[in-house]
Amino acid sequence: MYKKWFACICLVTMSLFSCQQKEKGFETVSVDKFAEVISDPLVQRLDVRTVAEYSEGHIPGSLNINVLDEEHFASIADSALDKGRSVALYCRSGKRSKKAAGILSEKGFKVYELATGFNGWKEAGRQVEN
Repeated sequence: MYKKWFACICLVTMSLFSCQQKEKGFETVSVDKFAEVISDPLVQRLDVRTVAEYSEGHIPGSLNINVLDEEHFASIADSALDKGRSVALYCRSGKRSKKAAGILSEKGFKVYELATGFNGWKEAGRQVEN
């Protein structure tokens, strides 16, 4: 009896989780997958941290648009990014990038978000530039 209930609970939980993944509209990826994604020269790299954070180091080739500038982030992104190309974005630890990824995916961009953020990228020994 308990096994049946447990199986039902697991099935319902998995269904809800998979629905949430689809609703967010973007893909959160590991450092290795992010590196694979940005190896495509057509993928746009976007750093959504502050200008000060960006100037301390960033992933090479990244454009910087501060997601905390809530009044202008979406309009700057619209004018600076090509909707026909994927966007790979990151912040420091992953919180702000989820917000930015949600905004951009709602605007029709295909978005990959770095789960561990720039800190995880650096800790993995990946290339950075100042």
